[in-house]
Amino acid sequence: MSSNGDCFVVLPANCADGSLIFGRNAEDATAASVASEVCFYDVSEVLEGKTDGGAADSEASGGDALRVILQKPQPGLWGGDFGANERGVAIGLTWAAGEEEAKGSDCLLGTDIVRLTLAKASDVDEAVDRIGALIATHGHDNSKVNFIACDSAAAWFVSCSGKVWAAEKLENSFLRLPSGGLVVTTTVNKSSEGLDTSASFAAAHDAEAGAPGEDWCGPKPAGDGTYTQHDMFETLRAASNPNSSRAATVSVLSGKGISCHWFTGTPNAAESVFKPFVFAPNPRISPLTQVQAESDLTLLHKLHSQRKPAALEHLRSLERSCVDELNNYFSLQDHASDELDELLKDCVEAEVKFYR
Repeated sequence: MSSNGDCFVVLPANCADGSLIFGRNAEDATAASVASEVCFYDVSEVLEGKTDGGAADSEASGGDALRVILQKPQPGLWGGDFGANERGVAIGLTWAAGEEEAKGSDCLLGTDIVRLTLAKASDVDEAVDRIGALIATHGHDNSKVNFIACDSAAAWFVSCSGKVWAAEKLENSFLRLPSGGLVVTTTVNKSSEGLDTSASFAAAHDAEAGAPGEDWCGPKPAGDGTYTQHDMFETLRAASNPNSSRAATVSVLSGKGISCHWFTGTPNAAESVFKPFVFAPNPRISPLTQVQAESDLTLLHKLHSQRKPAALEHLRSLERSCVDELNNYFSLQDHASDELDELLKDCVEAEVKFYR
């Protein structure tokens, strides 16, 4: 299982309507034919079941749970490599190593931590603290993991090695975070208790990557508050690799209105379209984004792989229309009504009609 992700973050000063926009291309050269599922969990479901690493999820008990939308890097997992909750918190894995050894042990994998954190965190500060607490309690000695956590106001990187962790708050106005290696070095804004911050965290744990930077793809934020979700779609498409890029996701996190989360559910953003999800009163998503019994792929993935070239042009037009219609809706409403309950379901089912 791979949890690598090529991530792009644009802070609110650059974005239309003052939102924070977070995009992620899942990357795995060895499993391009493996389906990525999209699953919604209500408060009664999000903390049920097992964990991917084998730890009892006692850390999940207590307090109110939150509704969560998850992308899973492969079928059969309980957690996800990307997700968001109804409070406008989004979390993605950027890199994970050594996690195969953690399976079946009393540990949590990165996918578990994404789910268990989103189920409880009401803002990004709580998310960072919760990631740290789960790592300190259930991290595997040989695992190394990077997370990126965002809400409408801020973005944080969290690097973890075994049961220790360090976190850095993003100060750049926009940033690309390639997968591979631990990314927190000498700037540490939060960390494990007693951590020595005098040396690079990544170097100390023998997993230093190239530093995050502004090596951008596609439309570049201009610093004038005009960057949009469509620009992020094009950024992920420009950054995608047909041999390794899997499902792509974009979260538009609004501090004053409705946050919206966009999923391809199919490989390679350059050959896919984004479909929206919002936390309406009773969301219902399509079973086409989930792997059914005795199958290896979602039906959306299977039909997408059999598409005719002309379908993509028509679907891109529908994607643009969907963006425009939702932006207009969001400009008039500050909460999602029940008319958006089946938004993702309707968009997925409209897409597959072009593939049949």
